[in-house]
Amino acid sequence: MNVSSLSLCKILIMDSSVLLKYVFLIPLLLFVDYLLMILFGCATWFLGCGNDFYCGTYCLVGKIVLGTTAVLIIFLIFTDIKSVLKKL
Repeated sequence: MNVSSLSLCKILIMDSSVLLKYVFLIPLLLFVDYLLMILFGCATWFLGCGNDFYCGTYCLVGKIVLGTTAVLIIFLIFTDIKSVLKKL
């Protein structure tokens, strides 16, 4: 092994906690999105919204929620990649 591969192995071992964070964080965020959409759907059903609502507004809200989560996940991943590259 050369010096650069040793430092890379050291960084990968030190940042295994980052991997574990994403193994639990991403599914947790997606589950929270799922629960939010269920609660929103149930609330609108109790309020008597019709089929047009679910084909239009509900889908738009779902896209916004999932898009916001995707941007958050990408931001978190890039900040961790940036910190790992600074260590190199």
